[in-house]
Amino acid sequence: MKLPPRISAAEWEIMEVLWQRAPLTASEVVRELAGHTDWKDQTIRTMLGRLVRKQAVAYRADGKTYHYRPAVTRAQCVHTAGQSFVARMFDGATAAMLIHFVKNQPLTVSEIAELQAVLREKKKGV
Repeated sequence: MKLPPRISAAEWEIMEVLWQRAPLTASEVVRELAGHTDWKDQTIRTMLGRLVRKQAVAYRADGKTYHYRPAVTRAQCVHTAGQSFVARMFDGATAAMLIHFVKNQPLTVSEIAELQAVLREKKKGV
C-alpha cells in the first residue's frame, strides 16, 4: 500500500476543511477558510493544486468547475505525520516519545487509566 504524502501545516488546514465537508469547489474552500486565515484566494488555489499533485486530493471536473475531495483519510495522514515526527524527534524510538510525553505533560486520571489499559493489551500481544 502506498503511504499518504507528507502534508505541510498550511495544507493540513485545507485538508481539514475537505475531510469535514467534501466535495467542495475551490471557491467554497476559500469561503470556509476566510474566517480563520488571511490567505488570498490564489494562495488557497495554489495549495489545492499542490495537494492534487501530491495525490492527497482528487477532483471531479464539472465544466470549468472542479469539485475537490480528499484522496487520503485523516487517519492515514495522522499516521504518516506521527511516524515522521517520531523519526525526526526521537530517532524512531516510539517508547522514548511516549515516555517523554507521559513524564512532561499533564494527564487526567482517566487518561492514565486508558494508557494503562492500552499497555496491558499491548503486553498480551507480545
